[in-house]
Amino acid sequence: MEAAVKEEIYPTGAAKWILIGTAISCAILELIDTTVVNVSLREISGNIGATTTEIAWVITSYSIANVIVIPLSGMLSNLFGRKIYFTASVILFTFSSLMCGLSTNLWTLVFWRFIQGLGGGGLLSTAQSIIIGAFPPKQAGTGMAIFGVGVILGPTFGPVLGGYITDNFSWHWIFFINVPIGFIAAFLSWKFVTDLADVPKRIKIDWWGIVFLIIGIGSLQYFLEEGGTKDWFESEEIVFFFILSILGLGAFVIRELSIDYPAVNLRLYKSFNLAMGNIMNLIVGLVITGSVFIFPLFTQVSLGWTATQTGAFMIPGAMATAFGMIAVTRIVSAGGNPKTVILIGLAMMSAFLILMSFSGPDSNSSNFFWPFILRGVGAAFMMMPILTLAVAGLKGKDLAQATGLSNMLRQLGGAIGVAIINIYLDHQNANIKSNMIGNVSEYNSMTSERLASFTQTFSAAGYSTDDAAQTANMMMDNMVTKQEMLLSYDQGFMMLGLGVLFSAPVILLIKYKKGEKAQIVSDH
Repeated sequence: MEAAVKEEIYPTGAAKWILIGTAISCAILELIDTTVVNVSLREISGNIGATTTEIAWVITSYSIANVIVIPLSGMLSNLFGRKIYFTASVILFTFSSLMCGLSTNLWTLVFWRFIQGLGGGGLLSTAQSIIIGAFPPKQAGTGMAIFGVGVILGPTFGPVLGGYITDNFSWHWIFFINVPIGFIAAFLSWKFVTDLADVPKRIKIDWWGIVFLIIGIGSLQYFLEEGGTKDWFESEEIVFFFILSILGLGAFVIRELSIDYPAVNLRLYKSFNLAMGNIMNLIVGLVITGSVFIFPLFTQVSLGWTATQTGAFMIPGAMATAFGMIAVTRIVSAGGNPKTVILIGLAMMSAFLILMSFSGPDSNSSNFFWPFILRGVGAAFMMMPILTLAVAGLKGKDLAQATGLSNMLRQLGGAIGVAIINIYLDHQNANIKSNMIGNVSEYNSMTSERLASFTQTFSAAGYSTDDAAQTANMMMDNMVTKQEMLLSYDQGFMMLGLGVLFSAPVILLIKYKKGEKAQIVSDH
């Protein structure tokens, strides 16, 4: 007689929505903390006596911890049980947030930011599996949409929240605000989060795999974060970490493919769709993070916006993403081809970037509003269908591992995107300046007229002849620099836009049977 198939039990009523609310709140907290510090770095550095270069470690340490722990989340969740691991991650994130706010010197803050990143990285992938698993397979698209909105909202609201708190209170409160939320989340997590049913009772720990991953990813992240400030391969330190990242990642891959209990199950990449989906996740991370990185620089340096203005402007785009997620869920659930949806999103994202590349010195928020709506909807059309196709057919611990890999690749794509854009902007700044400077001289009639006008204005304001001439030259130099930066940012947007279009063949390679109704899987 065949054994009866155990029917899956899903949370219902208030318990279901408390569980989802707890998980998405924790995911948003983690993602907010990836960007909330950015706009407060100047005040933090002045308060704790750190240089501009040193203060960057406040961001780098968090990113390194995130990228290391995210792919290990599946193993750790299986080892300790999902309830214990998620609750412990909330507690670790909350306690380290408190200690960050209490830090009085740079390296204490950097240490606690690293610990905060370890806790936060554990929240992201586990929260995703909790949310998706709260719905039966036929309704799991709703769970994916909820998580997708959180992925967009966190980094979007981070800068404006950080700017507002720093302007009205102090930088310490960007960390203290996590404490009451984390305390409530830990209580609700322990009460409502459940363990997976198909996890083996005894689990071996792949210590060497963890060590190799830490060495490889940590070194790669350091190489990407610090390479631009140290002239890349001109620095022996950067060369060392580059070689170390290759050796570490190489040893990690060999180790994970040669043992029966890998920390990260790379054998999942036998799924062609997962491999292609993660390549697209890398590209999505590059484009989304890259555009969020370059836009504040563009508006603040070239157009004179404040950090709070920049962050607030990005909110409508985030709202567009929320509506886009709802639309995508309905389209895919109704049998729409996910590949077509992704291609539409790719076209929207590319259109946004190309439109931004035509910005000028007189551009204002009204010029950017509709391009950012396109970006928001385009991001929604890309993210959820990519993951849907990538993890189709995976369940339980395999799904947790696959989503962990996907999240890691998206974050790694963001780091790579920022590094590439920095390199490109530095290169373009040098080229544009060399081309412009030849036309800005006393032998150019337009330059001479502009300098004479400035000099006359300053002389009329009471400046001495020498001071008026010197100030006029300084003003002219500032105008040239501002124009140079504007052109560099425009070309940076164009580069990203064309790069997105070139990723279309990867989408076309993803396998999908025409006419087949895509089903977004849960983790059960």
